[in-house]
Amino acid sequence: MTVQPIRLFGDPVLRTPAAEVVDFDKELAILVRDLWETMESQGGAGLAAPQLGVGLRVFTYHCDGAAGHLVNPTWTALGEEYQDGEEGCLSIPGMYWDCRRHRDVVARGWDMHGEPIEVRGSDMLARCIQHETDHLDGVLFVDRLDAETRKAAMKAIRAADWFDGTLPTIKESPHPLFGGETVGRS
Repeated sequence: MTVQPIRLFGDPVLRTPAAEVVDFDKELAILVRDLWETMESQGGAGLAAPQLGVGLRVFTYHCDGAAGHLVNPTWTALGEEYQDGEEGCLSIPGMYWDCRRHRDVVARGWDMHGEPIEVRGSDMLARCIQHETDHLDGVLFVDRLDAETRKAAMKAIRAADWFDGTLPTIKESPHPLFGGETVGRS
């Protein structure tokens, strides 16, 4: 088993945009395996490479009956419907807040062998795709919370036993949300 330690909120790797994968090789296959086994061992719905300290655009997912991985993913909203719902993150352990996401998305990318993949998701799978792609852009789900909820979230994070005191800069997501606007706070 190749379960790896998960980087926690405050680690700079979580705020650094990941690089595109250019080599579909044995090392990429090992990374995908490590992501999968770590995600499964922690009971996560998804896990992105930066959460293991690897700055590459790769994530795994296992939710709503769908499972797999995406390399160099992009996603597009399907329609104008949104969902509000509880969201958590393995890098912010044990904490959940309501977060707004697109209800339906389609993601495109490649598998570890360089073959194209398309994944359509609604509800939880759509939320997972958006959440994990945000990780690849250096964006955390707490960045997407409304101001009042984000303030409460930061207070809870600062009080957590696992928090080391490092407060990251809030990043602006390059992905439009809520009717075409980008979401970010400074």
